[in-house]
Amino acid sequence: MKNSMMQEMMALPITVIIGLGNPGQQYYYTRHNIGFRIVDELARKHGGIWKSKKDIQIAEIIIHGKKILLVKPETFMNASGKVIPFLQKQGIKPENILVIHDELEKQFSKLAFKIGGSHRGHNGLRSIIAACGPDFARLRFGVGRPESRDEVGDYVLQNFTQDSIAVEQGIGQALAMIEQLFELTTGD
Repeated sequence: MKNSMMQEMMALPITVIIGLGNPGQQYYYTRHNIGFRIVDELARKHGGIWKSKKDIQIAEIIIHGKKILLVKPETFMNASGKVIPFLQKQGIKPENILVIHDELEKQFSKLAFKIGGSHRGHNGLRSIIAACGPDFARLRFGVGRPESRDEVGDYVLQNFTQDSIAVEQGIGQALAMIEQLFELTTGD
């Protein structure tokens, strides 16, 4: 990761991590649900217990001494922004949010932080941007792109075709990046 992007990420007061996905076990292993899988692994690793509220699951964890709220929207992808009013009532601003999502424009399991920008056709991001604007951080997990644009909807709702070990390694790398971010921001 470029040092300048890490420095920008470190400057953000992130207190919430939203993993994007679709509810339901039938979607859990799809490309579109990589955000859910990453926040689930963060919760497992750091002792978070998921609690359901209306249209949202939340878990609190501590990473390097910093309290973090994990969020999974319990709506379908195109309504992910419905979690934003709940977060706003807790005093959460866009600069406090890191959204983890699948990224068609990146090769499989390539990861990158990004701050702000457009939704680039991602309906979950579109919904969140409509609710709070574009000025939040993202962790993009590359899922590759199908050959035809017409196949995108089906493609993201399919299970990964790549080796499951490589998917798990990508998830592990995402956790390491997130943990490093909080290690650096707390000065440990």
